[in-house]
Amino acid sequence: MNLTEALAELKKEPGFTENVGMILIHNGVVRGWSRKDKNTVTAVEVHPDHVKIKALCAEFEKRPGIWRATAKASEGRLVPGDDLLFIIVAGDVRENVKPALADLLDRIKSEAVRKQEIFA
Repeated sequence: MNLTEALAELKKEPGFTENVGMILIHNGVVRGWSRKDKNTVTAVEVHPDHVKIKALCAEFEKRPGIWRATAKASEGRLVPGDDLLFIIVAGDVRENVKPALADLLDRIKSEAVRKQEIFA
């Protein structure tokens, strides 16, 4: 996902100026170390459920104040520094948008993405 292009397209949609006062973006990247034990990670195998991710985004767009929620997860073997997960949440005010992004991120990570770390 090209974030600059995605934001430009979002801003062209009818209703943007009437509904959006904040856009938050998550750009998850592959870490070079394991969260579990800090061991060096050389790669990760990522298996996203694209249908589930789309469904979660649609669910979050029904929350009060949320106008758009989109996400794209990379797939396959990725190395440290590679983009892993992009999420964009656009809505009215920070009190609605901030928790929506955090909750959507947690739901995608727990329900729609499987990954296996590969060690040196």
